[in-house]
Amino acid sequence: MSGSSRTPSTPHGARGLSGGLAAGALVLGTVLAGGGPALAASGPTATTTTTAAAANRATTTTTAANTARCAGPNAAALCAQPGDLLDVTLDQLRPTQPAIGFDQIYYKLGRYSSPKDEQAGDLNKRFDDWCETNGQEEAASARPGARISDPSSFTCTVAVGDETPDTLAQMKTVVVGPGGALYLTDGHHTLTSFLETPDGGPKTHIRLLVTGNLSALPTAAFWKTMQDNKWVWLRDENNDPITVDQLPTRLGLASFHDDPYRSLVYLTRDIGYQAPAEAAEFLEFSWGTWLRGRLDLASYDLRDPASYLSAVRTASEAMSATPGDTEITPGLTADQAGRMAEWNDGKKPTGGEFAKLGLPLSDKKPGKLAFALDYRAKVAVPPACTKTLTGAYTGPLVVASGVTCLDRARLTGPVVVRAGASLVSRGADITGPVQAVGARTVSLCGTRLTGPLSVVNTTERLTLSGPGCTANALNGPVQLVGNPVEAPVPALVP
Repeated sequence: MSGSSRTPSTPHGARGLSGGLAAGALVLGTVLAGGGPALAASGPTATTTTTAAAANRATTTTTAANTARCAGPNAAALCAQPGDLLDVTLDQLRPTQPAIGFDQIYYKLGRYSSPKDEQAGDLNKRFDDWCETNGQEEAASARPGARISDPSSFTCTVAVGDETPDTLAQMKTVVVGPGGALYLTDGHHTLTSFLETPDGGPKTHIRLLVTGNLSALPTAAFWKTMQDNKWVWLRDENNDPITVDQLPTRLGLASFHDDPYRSLVYLTRDIGYQAPAEAAEFLEFSWGTWLRGRLDLASYDLRDPASYLSAVRTASEAMSATPGDTEITPGLTADQAGRMAEWNDGKKPTGGEFAKLGLPLSDKKPGKLAFALDYRAKVAVPPACTKTLTGAYTGPLVVASGVTCLDRARLTGPVVVRAGASLVSRGADITGPVQAVGARTVSLCGTRLTGPLSVVNTTERLTLSGPGCTANALNGPVQLVGNPVEAPVPALVP
C-alpha cells in the first residue's frame, strides 16, 4: 500500500484507467475497461494475453479436441489456453488442498473489517488485495460504501488490458479440468478471505491466470497429471496423506481444516523466508512440513500474543539458520524456498518485520498477529465432536446424544437432533429436513441445505452466521424459535 498518495475521495475512473485491451488480445467474454471485470450472467469469461510472464507460467497446451468441444456455458473454460485470464466467481472454484492456515484468514478478515487503514489516510487493504489478485497492481480510489463484490465501486492503478509481466505475476492460478471444472492451484487463502468478508461472498468476481487445460483428460489421468505437475497438495492438517476424493469441493472456512503450521509459516514471511519470484507450488506447506519436526506448537499458547510471537521467532530463526542446500522437501532446497540468509533481514528483534508483526491492536498500524487473534476471539467455537460423519450418508440421521459433526458430508435424508444433543455442520450438503428441539448446540456453517430447517429452544447456542462462519445456502423454509442466540437468517446463497 502506498500510504497517503491515495485518497478514498478520488472519483471512480480518475486514476489508472486509460487504455483499452492490450494489442493483439483476443476477447472471449466481456471485460470492463474500468476497475474490474463485467459481471457475467453465467460461466467464466476469458481474455488471451501475450506477455512473457504469462508465457513463462504456461506449462501445458490446449489440445485440438478441447477447442472442438468449446460450447455452452463452460465454453470460455474449455477453450482457455495457458496464459489466458479467466473471469470467474468464487463459487465456481474447486480447491486443490484440504487445509489452510486459519490465522492467515483471520488476519485478513480482521484488517478488512478495521478502520485502521482509513484512519491512516489510506484505502482498506481488501481493495489493494483484490486489485493485485486481479492483475491490476493496487487500489487507486474507492467510493463511499464500495464493495469488492462490485468492482465498479472502486478503481485500480492498472487498467484491464494494461497489465504488465509484474502485475500478471501476482495473479492466482487455475487449471481447467474435465467438463470445464476450475481447479484453483494458488490463492486459496486470498480468495477464501474475499468469500468470507461481508462485502464479498461467493458471487464475487476475480480473474485467474490459466496454467493448464486438462479438460480432455479422463478423471484418473487428470489427477495423475495434477500430481505429476505438483498442482495438488494431498496432505491434511496433520500432514497425513489423503485421496483426491477427500478434497473440499468449494471455498470457504467451513470447507477447510485448520493447519496451524501453515499459519505459522505465513507469519514468518519476510522474517525467516521471502517467497521467491518463481515460487514452488504449495511452498508454505513445504516449509510447514519441515517445521513440524523442529517445533512443537502444542508447547505454545497460540491464543497469547507473546507466546505466539515466540513460536514465530523460533520457527523463523530455524528457517534462516538452516544451510541453504538443505532439502526442506524432496527436490526443494531452503534457498530455493526463499530462506533469508539473515534473520529479520539483519535487524534486531526490536526492528524490522518481526517488530511490526508484534505491534498491538492499539497501535496506528497493528501487526498481523494482533488482527488475527482479535478476529479469532470473535469466532464462536463449537463443542468438540463425539461422532464425525464424512463422505456420503443416506438415511435418517438421529442425533440422540453427544455432538455429531458433519465434516463436508453429503447427507440424504432427514436429520433430527434430540434434546440435550448437538449438531455441528461444516461444509456439508444436506438434502432433507433438519429439526432440532431442545438441542444443546446447533451450528451450521458453509452448509447447503435443501429442505426445511427448524431449530426450537436450543439451550446453549445457535450459530448460522457470524465471524468465521461461512454463509449457508438454505433452500427451504426456516423456523427459529426460543433460542438463546438466534443469528439472523442469511440471504440465500445459490
